[in-house]
Amino acid sequence: MEIGLLIIGDEILSGKRADQHFPKVVELLAARGLQLAWAEYLGDDPARITATLRRTLAGDGLVFSCGGIGATPDDHTRQCAAAALGVPLLLHPQAQALIEERIADVAREAGKPFDLQAPDNLQRLKMGEFPRGANIVPNPYNKIPGFGVQGSGLGAHYFMPGFPVMAWPMIEWVLDTHYRHVFHQTTRLEKAVLVYDAMESTLTPLMEVIEATFAQVKVFSLPYVGDASTRRHIELGVKGDPVQVEAAFVRLTAGLDALGAEYVPA
Repeated sequence: MEIGLLIIGDEILSGKRADQHFPKVVELLAARGLQLAWAEYLGDDPARITATLRRTLAGDGLVFSCGGIGATPDDHTRQCAAAALGVPLLLHPQAQALIEERIADVAREAGKPFDLQAPDNLQRLKMGEFPRGANIVPNPYNKIPGFGVQGSGLGAHYFMPGFPVMAWPMIEWVLDTHYRHVFHQTTRLEKAVLVYDAMESTLTPLMEVIEATFAQVKVFSLPYVGDASTRRHIELGVKGDPVQVEAAFVRLTAGLDALGAEYVPA
């Protein structure tokens, strides 16, 4: 199953805030035997968000989207999701109940009365307006839910707030509730060496032969320029199906020996 990640917000692209979602999602997926296929960063541009969602909603994968689902003028993700699906935004009854619970909780903690019809509380309910047909994603931090939708493809999109303290447990809930059946279905192995003072152009023919010979193996090459304490080297390895990786790694080291390369286990 292909899994994608959308990270939305001008504050990420401007550098005002550093993205924390990408490494955490990689970690959450890896713990379940899954991996990320792609990730995209988007600013708070409604036209671009809508166009991106039209494209990704036509796919067959699982997509997580973090950011932009609030109810302030710079939050556009809910509206863009509805536009991409061609459906209206509607106040989700369960979301309404949860938001009203949150309003009551906050007032109770502050020892103040509250009126659910007050303008500020009506504004808060907009956070529960989701594309028609959406399902909620529970938010254990403050009860304000995210939502999930089906696109024209076979996949699903799940939309969370940009706050890591909310988004990460919500992503875990989606995975553990809806996708447990795909956990650890694919076993992968990775083996690599550090090749010192070599040129990638010299190693490329060997890499091409290995990929052509082993259909379920990918070869990777990560150059390091070196510094005062580290010699210049290339991390060269193979990853994929465990059985084929073992055979490919033998071919890789034999090829390095034939080239007279200096290398050590990574």
